[in-house]
Amino acid sequence: MEKPKSPKSAKLSLASSPAAKKPARAKPGPARKPAARRPRIPYSKDEIREIFRRFSIQRPEPKGELEHVNPFTLVVAVALSAQATDAGVNKATRALFAVADTPEKMLALGEDRVRDMIKTIGLYRNKAKNVIALSQKLVDDFSGEVPRTEAELVTLPGVGRKTANVVMSMAFGVPTLAVDTHVFRIGNRLRIAPGKTPDEVEEAFLRIIPEDYLFHAHHWLILHGRYCCKARKPECERCVIADICKSKEKTTDAPAPLVELPAQVI
Repeated sequence: MEKPKSPKSAKLSLASSPAAKKPARAKPGPARKPAARRPRIPYSKDEIREIFRRFSIQRPEPKGELEHVNPFTLVVAVALSAQATDAGVNKATRALFAVADTPEKMLALGEDRVRDMIKTIGLYRNKAKNVIALSQKLVDDFSGEVPRTEAELVTLPGVGRKTANVVMSMAFGVPTLAVDTHVFRIGNRLRIAPGKTPDEVEEAFLRIIPEDYLFHAHHWLILHGRYCCKARKPECERCVIADICKSKEKTTDAPAPLVELPAQVI
Protein backbone atom coordinates (compact mmCIF):
# COMPACT_ATOMS: atom_id res chain seq x y z
CA MET A 1 0.00 0.00 0.00
CA GLU A 2 1.28 3.40 -0.96
CA LYS A 3 2.16 5.52 1.98
CA PRO A 4 0.20 8.72 2.26
CA LYS A 5 2.23 11.81 1.61
CA SER A 6 3.12 13.83 4.59
CA PRO A 7 1.37 17.17 4.91
CA LYS A 8 4.69 18.86 4.28
CA SER A 9 5.37 17.01 1.08
CA ALA A 10 1.81 17.53 -0.12
CA LYS A 11 2.19 21.23 0.50
CA LEU A 12 5.40 21.30 -1.48
CA SER A 13 3.83 19.32 -4.31
CA LEU A 14 0.84 21.68 -4.47
CA ALA A 15 3.04 24.72 -4.47
CA SER A 16 5.08 23.39 -7.38
CA SER A 17 2.06 22.55 -9.55
CA PRO A 18 1.33 24.86 -12.56
CA ALA A 19 -2.11 25.72 -11.18
CA ALA A 20 -0.59 27.07 -8.02
CA LYS A 21 1.63 29.58 -9.76
CA LYS A 22 0.69 33.19 -9.27
CA PRO A 23 -0.66 34.82 -12.41
CA ALA A 24 1.79 37.16 -14.10
CA ARG A 25 1.08 40.80 -13.53
CA ALA A 26 -0.23 42.64 -16.53
CA LYS A 27 2.17 45.19 -17.87
CA PRO A 28 0.98 48.68 -17.07
CA GLY A 29 -0.42 50.54 -20.09
CA PRO A 30 0.72 53.97 -21.12
CA ALA A 31 0.06 56.53 -18.46
CA ARG A 32 -2.96 58.66 -19.17
CA LYS A 33 -2.30 62.34 -19.46
CA PRO A 34 -4.34 64.32 -16.99
CA ALA A 35 -7.05 66.39 -18.61
CA ALA A 36 -5.80 69.87 -19.37
CA ARG A 37 -7.16 72.37 -16.93
CA ARG A 38 -8.98 75.35 -18.31
CA PRO A 39 -7.03 78.49 -17.52
CA ARG A 40 -8.80 80.65 -15.01
CA ILE A 41 -9.73 84.06 -16.31
CA PRO A 42 -9.46 87.17 -14.12
CA TYR A 43 -12.98 88.40 -14.90
CA SER A 44 -16.24 87.96 -13.06
CA LYS A 45 -19.47 87.19 -14.91
CA ASP A 46 -20.65 90.71 -14.19
CA GLU A 47 -17.48 92.18 -15.70
CA ILE A 48 -17.85 90.08 -18.85
CA ARG A 49 -21.46 91.14 -19.26
CA GLU A 50 -20.45 94.77 -18.77
CA ILE A 51 -17.79 94.48 -21.49
CA PHE A 52 -20.32 93.32 -24.07
CA ARG A 53 -22.94 95.78 -22.84
CA ARG A 54 -20.53 98.62 -23.58
CA PHE A 55 -19.68 97.19 -26.99
CA SER A 56 -23.42 97.06 -27.74
CA ILE A 57 -23.81 100.75 -26.91
CA GLN A 58 -20.75 101.73 -28.90
CA ARG A 59 -21.84 99.74 -31.98
CA PRO A 60 -25.54 98.75 -31.75
CA GLU A 61 -25.57 97.16 -35.22
CA PRO A 62 -22.03 96.09 -36.10
CA LYS A 63 -21.44 94.83 -39.62
CA GLY A 64 -18.80 92.82 -41.37
CA GLU A 65 -16.69 94.94 -43.70
CA LEU A 66 -16.45 92.53 -46.63
CA GLU A 67 -18.61 93.63 -49.54
CA HIS A 68 -21.01 90.98 -50.86
CA VAL A 69 -24.44 90.75 -52.46
CA ASN A 70 -25.56 87.23 -51.52
CA PRO A 71 -24.37 84.13 -49.61
CA PHE A 72 -22.23 82.96 -52.55
CA THR A 73 -20.30 86.21 -52.88
CA LEU A 74 -19.89 86.24 -49.09
CA VAL A 75 -18.32 82.76 -49.15
CA VAL A 76 -15.94 83.87 -51.89
CA ALA A 77 -15.06 87.15 -50.15
CA VAL A 78 -14.31 85.48 -46.81
CA ALA A 79 -12.23 82.77 -48.50
CA LEU A 80 -10.25 85.48 -50.32
CA SER A 81 -9.69 87.42 -47.10
CA ALA A 82 -7.24 84.90 -45.64
CA GLN A 83 -3.93 86.75 -45.09
CA ALA A 84 -5.43 89.85 -46.70
CA THR A 85 -7.24 92.95 -45.51
CA ASP A 86 -10.96 93.45 -46.01
CA ALA A 87 -10.24 96.70 -47.85
CA GLY A 88 -7.89 94.91 -50.24
CA VAL A 89 -10.42 92.16 -50.88
CA ASN A 90 -13.22 94.65 -51.50
CA LYS A 91 -11.09 96.50 -54.04
CA ALA A 92 -10.58 93.28 -56.01
CA THR A 93 -14.06 91.80 -55.72
CA ARG A 94 -16.14 94.80 -56.78
CA ALA A 95 -15.43 94.13 -60.44
CA LEU A 96 -15.48 90.36 -59.95
CA PHE A 97 -18.91 90.23 -58.32
CA ALA A 98 -20.31 92.64 -60.89
CA VAL A 99 -19.90 89.92 -63.53
CA ALA A 100 -19.95 86.74 -61.43
CA ASP A 101 -22.35 86.71 -58.47
CA THR A 102 -23.37 83.04 -58.79
CA PRO A 103 -21.38 79.79 -58.98
CA GLU A 104 -22.50 79.27 -62.56
CA LYS A 105 -21.30 82.72 -63.65
CA MET A 106 -18.00 82.20 -61.81
CA LEU A 107 -17.42 78.93 -63.67
CA ALA A 108 -18.25 80.62 -66.97
CA LEU A 109 -15.70 83.31 -66.15
CA GLY A 110 -12.97 80.69 -65.72
CA GLU A 111 -9.89 80.42 -63.55
CA ASP A 112 -7.66 82.62 -65.71
CA ARG A 113 -10.07 85.57 -65.61
CA VAL A 114 -10.68 85.14 -61.89
CA ARG A 115 -6.94 85.06 -61.26
CA ASP A 116 -6.44 88.26 -63.24
CA MET A 117 -9.22 90.04 -61.37
CA ILE A 118 -7.92 89.17 -57.89
CA LYS A 119 -4.18 89.42 -58.51
CA THR A 120 -3.86 92.31 -56.06
CA ILE A 121 -4.71 89.89 -53.22
CA GLY A 122 -2.04 87.75 -51.59
CA LEU A 123 -1.89 84.09 -52.69
CA TYR A 124 -4.17 84.98 -55.60
CA ARG A 125 -3.20 82.00 -57.78
CA ASN A 126 -4.22 79.40 -55.22
CA LYS A 127 -7.27 81.42 -54.22
CA ALA A 128 -8.46 81.60 -57.84
CA LYS A 129 -8.24 77.81 -58.04
CA ASN A 130 -10.27 77.50 -54.84
CA VAL A 131 -12.93 79.92 -56.06
CA ILE A 132 -13.46 77.86 -59.21
CA ALA A 133 -13.33 74.58 -57.27
CA LEU A 134 -15.83 75.72 -54.63
CA SER A 135 -18.11 77.06 -57.38
CA GLN A 136 -17.99 73.68 -59.11
CA LYS A 137 -18.77 71.83 -55.88
CA LEU A 138 -21.71 74.13 -55.16
CA VAL A 139 -23.13 73.37 -58.61
CA ASP A 140 -22.42 69.62 -58.43
CA ASP A 141 -23.39 68.88 -54.83
CA PHE A 142 -25.67 71.71 -53.67
CA SER A 143 -27.62 72.76 -56.78
CA GLY A 144 -25.74 76.05 -56.83
CA GLU A 145 -26.92 77.05 -53.33
CA VAL A 146 -24.65 77.81 -50.40
CA PRO A 147 -25.24 75.21 -47.65
CA ARG A 148 -26.28 76.39 -44.20
CA THR A 149 -24.38 74.02 -41.92
CA GLU A 150 -20.75 74.05 -40.85
CA ALA A 151 -20.31 70.39 -41.76
CA GLU A 152 -21.33 71.11 -45.35
CA LEU A 153 -19.61 74.47 -45.68
CA VAL A 154 -16.18 73.14 -44.72
CA THR A 155 -16.36 70.63 -47.59
CA LEU A 156 -16.00 73.55 -50.01
CA PRO A 157 -12.42 74.13 -51.22
CA GLY A 158 -10.76 77.01 -49.39
CA VAL A 159 -13.45 77.11 -46.70
CA GLY A 160 -12.42 76.38 -43.12
CA ARG A 161 -14.14 76.68 -39.78
CA LYS A 162 -13.67 80.45 -39.58
CA THR A 163 -15.17 81.07 -43.02
CA ALA A 164 -18.05 78.72 -42.25
CA ASN A 165 -18.84 80.57 -39.02
CA VAL A 166 -18.79 83.95 -40.76
CA VAL A 167 -21.13 82.72 -43.48
CA MET A 168 -23.54 81.10 -41.03
CA SER A 169 -23.68 84.30 -39.00
CA MET A 170 -23.81 86.93 -41.72
CA ALA A 171 -25.79 85.05 -44.37
CA PHE A 172 -28.12 82.89 -42.29
CA GLY A 173 -28.37 84.59 -38.90
CA VAL A 174 -26.83 81.76 -36.89
CA PRO A 175 -25.11 83.02 -33.70
CA THR A 176 -21.55 81.77 -34.12
CA LEU A 177 -18.10 83.09 -33.26
CA ALA A 178 -15.50 83.14 -36.01
CA VAL A 179 -11.97 83.56 -34.66
CA ASP A 180 -9.77 85.61 -36.94
CA THR A 181 -6.47 87.24 -36.07
CA HIS A 182 -8.20 90.10 -34.20
CA VAL A 183 -10.45 87.88 -32.09
CA PHE A 184 -7.52 85.56 -31.34
CA ARG A 185 -5.42 88.53 -30.18
CA ILE A 186 -8.20 89.99 -28.03
CA GLY A 187 -8.86 86.65 -26.34
CA ASN A 188 -5.24 86.25 -25.34
CA ARG A 189 -4.17 89.85 -24.79
CA LEU A 190 -7.10 90.61 -22.49
CA ARG A 191 -6.81 87.13 -20.91
CA ILE A 192 -10.56 86.85 -21.34
CA ALA A 193 -10.53 83.79 -23.63
CA PRO A 194 -6.97 82.44 -23.71
CA GLY A 195 -5.99 79.67 -26.07
CA LYS A 196 -3.11 78.41 -28.17
CA THR A 197 -5.26 77.82 -31.26
CA PRO A 198 -8.27 79.56 -32.83
CA ASP A 199 -10.45 76.60 -31.83
CA GLU A 200 -9.38 76.94 -28.18
CA VAL A 201 -10.10 80.67 -28.21
CA GLU A 202 -13.48 80.08 -29.85
CA GLU A 203 -14.39 77.49 -27.23
CA ALA A 204 -13.27 79.81 -24.43
CA PHE A 205 -15.31 82.75 -25.75
CA LEU A 206 -18.41 80.60 -26.24
CA ARG A 207 -18.23 79.57 -22.58
CA ILE A 208 -18.32 83.13 -21.30
CA ILE A 209 -20.21 85.36 -23.76
CA PRO A 210 -23.75 86.01 -22.49
CA GLU A 211 -26.25 84.41 -24.83
CA ASP A 212 -28.09 87.65 -25.51
CA TYR A 213 -24.87 89.23 -26.80
CA LEU A 214 -23.56 86.26 -28.81
CA PHE A 215 -25.01 87.16 -32.22
CA HIS A 216 -23.00 90.40 -32.55
CA ALA A 217 -20.01 89.36 -30.40
CA HIS A 218 -17.95 88.26 -33.42
CA HIS A 219 -18.13 91.69 -35.06
CA TRP A 220 -17.71 93.63 -31.83
CA LEU A 221 -14.48 91.78 -31.08
CA ILE A 222 -13.14 92.11 -34.64
CA LEU A 223 -13.87 95.83 -34.80
CA HIS A 224 -12.44 96.42 -31.33
CA GLY A 225 -9.24 94.65 -32.38
CA ARG A 226 -9.06 96.36 -35.76
CA TYR A 227 -9.63 99.95 -34.63
CA CYS A 228 -8.76 100.12 -30.93
CA CYS A 229 -6.87 97.16 -29.47
CA LYS A 230 -4.47 97.11 -32.41
CA ALA A 231 -1.79 94.50 -32.91
CA ARG A 232 1.33 96.65 -32.66
CA LYS A 233 0.14 99.19 -30.14
CA PRO A 234 -3.27 99.12 -28.46
CA GLU A 235 -4.90 102.55 -28.26
CA CYS A 236 -6.04 102.23 -24.66
CA GLU A 237 -7.01 105.88 -24.39
CA ARG A 238 -9.79 105.17 -26.93
CA CYS A 239 -10.98 101.99 -25.20
CA VAL A 240 -14.42 101.93 -23.56
CA ILE A 241 -13.46 98.95 -21.38
CA ALA A 242 -10.07 100.22 -20.17
CA ASP A 243 -11.19 100.15 -16.54
CA ILE A 244 -12.27 96.49 -16.78
CA CYS A 245 -9.48 95.24 -19.03
CA LYS A 246 -6.94 92.95 -17.35
CA SER A 247 -4.31 93.09 -20.09
CA LYS A 248 -0.72 93.44 -18.93
CA GLU A 249 -0.15 95.75 -21.91
CA LYS A 250 -2.79 98.23 -20.79
CA THR A 251 -1.58 101.83 -20.51
CA THR A 252 -4.54 103.46 -18.76
CA ASP A 253 -7.37 102.60 -16.39
CA ALA A 254 -9.59 105.45 -17.57
CA PRO A 255 -12.21 104.32 -20.08
CA ALA A 256 -13.06 106.38 -23.13
CA PRO A 257 -16.52 108.03 -23.19
CA LEU A 258 -19.23 105.47 -23.87
CA VAL A 259 -20.99 106.91 -26.89
CA GLU A 260 -22.38 105.40 -30.07
CA LEU A 261 -19.85 105.56 -32.89
CA PRO A 262 -20.73 106.89 -36.35
CA ALA A 263 -22.31 104.35 -38.68
CA GLN A 264 -19.83 102.11 -40.44
CA VAL A 265 -18.97 103.02 -43.99
CA ILE A 266 -18.35 99.93 -46.10
